[in-house]
Amino acid sequence: MNSPAAFSALNRRDVRRRFDRAAPGFDGTDFVHTVTRDGLLERLEPMLVEGTTVVDLGCGTGSACRPLTRRFRRARIIGIDLSLGMLAELSRKKPWRSKFAAVQADATALPFADHSVDVVFANLLLPWIDDLALLFREVARVLQKEGLLLFSTLGPDSLLELRRAWQSVDAGAHVNLFLDMHDIGDAAVRAGLRDPVLDVDRLTVTYASSTALFRDLTAAGARNSLRERCRSLSGKDRFAAVTDALEAERNADGIRLDLELVYGHCWGSGAIARSGEYRVDATQIGRRS
Repeated sequence: MNSPAAFSALNRRDVRRRFDRAAPGFDGTDFVHTVTRDGLLERLEPMLVEGTTVVDLGCGTGSACRPLTRRFRRARIIGIDLSLGMLAELSRKKPWRSKFAAVQADATALPFADHSVDVVFANLLLPWIDDLALLFREVARVLQKEGLLLFSTLGPDSLLELRRAWQSVDAGAHVNLFLDMHDIGDAAVRAGLRDPVLDVDRLTVTYASSTALFRDLTAAGARNSLRERCRSLSGKDRFAAVTDALEAERNADGIRLDLELVYGHCWGSGAIARSGEYRVDATQIGRRS
């Protein structure tokens, strides 16, 4: 089983810079965020949860703002993002009378008091977090007891075609690694969150050319931000070899990328887990026979 620590390999400055650059055209290019956002909202609909403070964590340009405002009519919606460029786009399209605030902050150091948030909505935030345990501990800290964390992320079967293409060229770090959903659930429980429920869906994206594939990745801010990546530009020969490898897997529809979409939710416990602590519900401990 993979350890969450093994995935702490992102350069935060690069992540912020790439999303700043992608912000102006983000809404028109990153349809994967739209798919997972709608998947989260669909899963949220039947849940009996209300509140006055709802946090859209990793809000991007705020595409979840309006549906969250409709779902939680009495709540103030607070969008949190590391990218100032994304928040600038949100502010440009936000109605003046909307009960929605935008704040630049780190998701692992939230500007909220303990147990002051009713719902945390995190659409595709987890793939961009270095320390998943720290993120979950921070969410557990700010969530009220019975508060809800609802999130989406990518599973380990995502982008395998792209990973194979790069591995055929060199042994460098080019494609993010993604946690298995069981590891995610375990990390949530260790952080003090309760009753994690996760499910998986699949999405296949087809491109007419490798050029279109890399153009979409760039427009979505999803190019290589790994700490271990080579800091020099990829040579033309190596990049040509990657595109050749992608073309070799082309089928009648084009070049495909498969994504494993992981959806999950869990609940606040009212307790704050400290580093190294693991909380277990005593009622779930069986009696020795």
